[in-house]
Amino acid sequence: MKTMKALSMLAALSMLACTAGCGSSNTSNSGKAPEATSGTPAETVEVPELDGYTLLWNDEFSGSALDESKWNYEPHEPGWTNEELQEYTTSTDNVFLRDGKLVIKAVKSEKDGKDYYTSGKVTGQNKTDFTYGKIVASAKVPEGQGLWPAIWMMPKDENFYGQWPKCGEIDIMEVLGNDVNTAYGTLHYGEPHGEKQGTWALTGQSYADSFHEYSVEWEPGEIRWYIDGNLYNTANDWFTAVQGEDEKPYPAPFDQPFFVQMNLAVGGTWPGDPDASTDFDKAEFEIDYVRVYQKPEYDTNVKKPAKAFREAQEDGNYIFNGDFSEAEDLTDDVNWKFLLFNGGEGAAEIRDNMIVITSEKEGTEDYSVQLVQPDLPMIKGKKYRVTFDAYADEERDIIVCVSAPSAGWIRYLQDTKLQVTPEKQTFTYDFEMKEKDDNNGRLEFNLGHRGSTATVYISNVRVEEIK
Repeated sequence: MKTMKALSMLAALSMLACTAGCGSSNTSNSGKAPEATSGTPAETVEVPELDGYTLLWNDEFSGSALDESKWNYEPHEPGWTNEELQEYTTSTDNVFLRDGKLVIKAVKSEKDGKDYYTSGKVTGQNKTDFTYGKIVASAKVPEGQGLWPAIWMMPKDENFYGQWPKCGEIDIMEVLGNDVNTAYGTLHYGEPHGEKQGTWALTGQSYADSFHEYSVEWEPGEIRWYIDGNLYNTANDWFTAVQGEDEKPYPAPFDQPFFVQMNLAVGGTWPGDPDASTDFDKAEFEIDYVRVYQKPEYDTNVKKPAKAFREAQEDGNYIFNGDFSEAEDLTDDVNWKFLLFNGGEGAAEIRDNMIVITSEKEGTEDYSVQLVQPDLPMIKGKKYRVTFDAYADEERDIIVCVSAPSAGWIRYLQDTKLQVTPEKQTFTYDFEMKEKDDNNGRLEFNLGHRGSTATVYISNVRVEEIK
């Protein structure tokens, strides 16, 4: 499970973190940007114009102190969310301006004989809220186990649609300090909790090496994520509802004022805790600017797009290339995809009508070494059968499941541990789909954190509907 555990933990963070809920306005904030209140006159910065947009507000962080006409400090005690270790403070040790940048710094000290961490979180709630627009931020992240920088958005007003996830959340950027080559952009909504996530990975450089520009285009019927101008995630199919009730009219919950917030977390159930390798002298999340633009008007008369469901092949199999007759690209989003996370190291190769998965390091999670195929149609009330053949160089176990990346990573086929041996075996699992229709079920083979790096061979994979 690549992000399934990661995202479910992020969900826990967000659910507890939803100190701001949901409002009801469908109109854009057309007010002027707040006047700077920093301690010394701000340096004039040339802010680029964008075709079709007007600058709504911005902060170039060119003064001497945080501009509190635009930002709030948001202090919290350790453990406030997600089992994170930091205390969020209002101290200039944790939040300060330097050389035209906002710096959010995590500090390690000692309290009561134990390691103690402080950090910063700033929000624009009730000061720079807006509805719809293009949010652009330039930032450089810190590298280090247990560090978790984020730029994200929550609704201004609480409880209009209900507490998280019903109120919605837009994550503009998240990077884990132990994997600074990958950035995440995510949409959260529901209930039940749904999410749309994209990732953008760098090759030959990292998000900790230099500043990168992260942006989101938020419109009534579509939200798009970019990094350095590269589109990497698009969402237009979301919902919100109270459990057991009808869905609210689309595009709820993303039809109300939201605010931008930025923080640097330490530890927690997604990134894990810091270790001896984490250098807190360099634990600085730097933001060069935040700019919010708006179009003159937005068409709010939008309809939720109909879901497209994959058709089964002629033999009834919903898995494409299940016989591994095609040596396809295992890094793209078409058919099979091989993934490595959280310390997992290995490779996958299609040959002789099977996929061969070799592991060098098993990693710290089941999903650290993972083979998946998404876009499986899961229809409520239908019954399905998963079958495949598998063997290994030596006896070991793996985990198979059918997950819901767009519905809170719940399981349609529960995580199922199975023993594979040097002798090829056929495995068969039946399940009934009991949740709402989903066009993005995902078959997963998880080989990480199993106490073995033995090579695994998988073939003849099928997912089919049964009576």
